[in-house]
Amino acid sequence: MSVSSRLAASAGPRLLRVPEITAYFWIIKALSTALGESASDFLVKTLGPIPAVLLGFVCFVGSLVLQFAMRRYVAAAYWLAVCMVGVFGTMAADVLHVGFGVPYAISTILYGIALVAVFVTWQKVERTLSIHSVDTPRREAFYWAAVVATFALGTAAGDLTSVNVGLGYAGSIVLFAVIILIPCVGFRWLRWNSVFAFWFAYVVTRPLGASVADWLGKPTSLGGLGVGGGVVSAILAVVIIALVAHLSVTKRDVQRQPGPDEQPTVVMRRG
Repeated sequence: MSVSSRLAASAGPRLLRVPEITAYFWIIKALSTALGESASDFLVKTLGPIPAVLLGFVCFVGSLVLQFAMRRYVAAAYWLAVCMVGVFGTMAADVLHVGFGVPYAISTILYGIALVAVFVTWQKVERTLSIHSVDTPRREAFYWAAVVATFALGTAAGDLTSVNVGLGYAGSIVLFAVIILIPCVGFRWLRWNSVFAFWFAYVVTRPLGASVADWLGKPTSLGGLGVGGGVVSAILAVVIIALVAHLSVTKRDVQRQPGPDEQPTVVMRRG
């Protein structure tokens, strides 16, 4: 055994900094994507574009600082960061379209390229994209870069289908609900790589959740139900807080640390 290996072994296992993939993960992830969409729209309309974006950026940075300060996965800090990424990621995608006039088709491609670049760099540096290996600040930095890119990509893709393609919010919900079944079927019955299936599903939850939020919150004249972004955001926030509080108590989403000679647990479970 090399000196570096002996030092790593003597230091003990490094603590994992992201949750186990359970049903709770996917439920809260979907809710957080919807919250990001509705909260972003509500803040922009209430505060104005510039103050809203500045506030979103401050909350986004603050939540990541808190998350990186944790030595291990803490449900409240992690999901706060996800929600703030959702809000700011939505704003970033909207600014590119509204502020700079970039068509949704182009922004979708740009954010897709950015996500691929993150994955390629992450794989080259760390040799794995599995979230079960996120146990160092550098790996976590790659993880959050990928999360930000997925949120921006999903926002642009959802707007593309609902506005440019003409599916509307309800049509986009159906489309992305069908698409998200692809990695589920591929993983369970076609033996797809678990890491690929996870990130495939992770990307699609964003446009699916955003389409649901838009359908609920947008005015009826635009194809929504007219509930309002503020009301939708408040309801989603209450549900997310309740679920995260439950996980904070039960610890059901805390990953089991694999041993030194054990392969990491797959990121999507069969059965």
